[in-house]
Amino acid sequence: MLLLHSSFIIHHRTGDPVIIQFMWIDFDKLPDNARVWVYQANRPLSDGDVNAITNALQPALSQWAAHGQALLASARVIENRFVVVAVDEGYNLPSGCSIDASVRTLRQLGESLDIDFFDRSAAVRTTIGTVQTIDLPVIRGAVSDGSLTPETTVFNTLVKTKAEFLTNWHLRAADSWLRRYFKTTVA
Repeated sequence: MLLLHSSFIIHHRTGDPVIIQFMWIDFDKLPDNARVWVYQANRPLSDGDVNAITNALQPALSQWAAHGQALLASARVIENRFVVVAVDEGYNLPSGCSIDASVRTLRQLGESLDIDFFDRSAAVRTTIGTVQTIDLPVIRGAVSDGSLTPETTVFNTLVKTKAEFLTNWHLRAADSWLRRYFKTTVA
């Protein structure tokens, strides 16, 4: 679904009103080369959290613009733990200021819901299928006690495009940034 609505802004140099289109697109309709940013929540998200996030992000992203140019954007909550924001850079490129605005939106949304979307711990899939995070200072201990192995499925929050998200969202820990924590054997 593509939502279009018009509004106007005042041109910063001329003072003239400029009509701009704001757009939201269904995540599945974005091209594979769409740029993505993954925000990891510091706790599991309830259904109410997911609804609040979705209800806040759709209007915010439908108004997302870079230097007066509308951005074709979307977002999706994944695994009740991650918010994936995406923009079609083939339509218009986001600017540093527009990216900062999206970060501010997530920060404010997090404050209102008591969620830290900037959690930098390692997110792994447990043997029972839930998402668990491992704080960075205790990763070595998790490897030592066997709760984090080279075969553990991790969530690759470093993906850059929708295609990479679709193909490399789940990785073996040994194939992720965590590989440095596992001893290698020389054959």
